[in-house]
Amino acid sequence: MAKSILYLLPLILCSCGSVKYYIVRHAEKETASPGTTMSTPNDPPLSAAGKVRAIELREELKAKGIRYIFSTNTIRTISTAKPLNELRGATTIELYNTRDSLDFLIQKLKGIKSGNSLIVGHSNTVDDIVNKLCGEIKVPKDLPDTEYDNLYIVTKKGKKMKFENRTYGTPTN
Repeated sequence: MAKSILYLLPLILCSCGSVKYYIVRHAEKETASPGTTMSTPNDPPLSAAGKVRAIELREELKAKGIRYIFSTNTIRTISTAKPLNELRGATTIELYNTRDSLDFLIQKLKGIKSGNSLIVGHSNTVDDIVNKLCGEIKVPKDLPDTEYDNLYIVTKKGKKMKFENRTYGTPTN
């Protein structure tokens, strides 16, 4: 028994202190049909495909130990995070403001010592969030308007950041 514990101790110690950030763009948004206008053109809701993608995100992350969820204060980002937030039994999603600066969000994320986070952003902010977390360029430019399936994972272990780019759900390209 004591030998078993001695063999497991390094594995346990290596797994401590690791924090993961899962960064995604909001799911597909509703667009106005030709000849019509939307009631909220600057803050559209999710489309039917977007609602499905939000469920796919929940399924992708449900076993990842998400403790914190961050979103901008738009219908599409909050709606993307909502299924996972409801699954984990939480009542709030922490809102951040991209107009002021992402630096406040990045400092807050880097200050998290345990528990994983989901960050939902926009095509023009996801790259900035990933790159600022990593301290170097990992996503070279804004995301194309047609891409919704990227799942960026940044793992913080001590002071080191590891980057991984995956996709989830229904492919968009």
